[in-house]
Amino acid sequence: MLKGIDPRLNAEVLFALRAMGHGDVVVIADTNFPSDQVSRSTVLGELLRMDNLTAAEAAEAILSVLPLDNFVDDFAMRMEIVDEPDTVPPVQAEVQQIVDKAEGEERPMVGVERFAFYDQARDSYAVIQTGERRFYGCFMFRKGVIPPDGM
Repeated sequence: MLKGIDPRLNAEVLFALRAMGHGDVVVIADTNFPSDQVSRSTVLGELLRMDNLTAAEAAEAILSVLPLDNFVDDFAMRMEIVDEPDTVPPVQAEVQQIVDKAEGEERPMVGVERFAFYDQARDSYAVIQTGERRFYGCFMFRKGVIPPDGM
């Protein structure tokens, strides 16, 4: 246990989040996402786990240390429901609230079609699989920067 670090963040996840650079993407995946297969194509090349957490709990822990990229529109993305791209299920609404809190303002996540999401996930830095069992509990966060003091 470390002071100031959310105890839900394990060593492997902290390592990956620290190693990511500006613009790199991390995937937060539900239990149905093909995480193992997709993670083999990522920069990290191996699957990370936060098994006993919902997507919202994992997002809250991750965003406690990860700045989001405020220079781009796709700073945070959600997997769209097949044939219902504008529908936001409860699992996504929960994560949206956490994103808004982390950003200090309302900034809607960008919807990404299911198969396009898979493709983008393969190009990400890492995949973190959660214990989320609700459908469409899959998200991508683009790492931002921490400005120098006084900015």
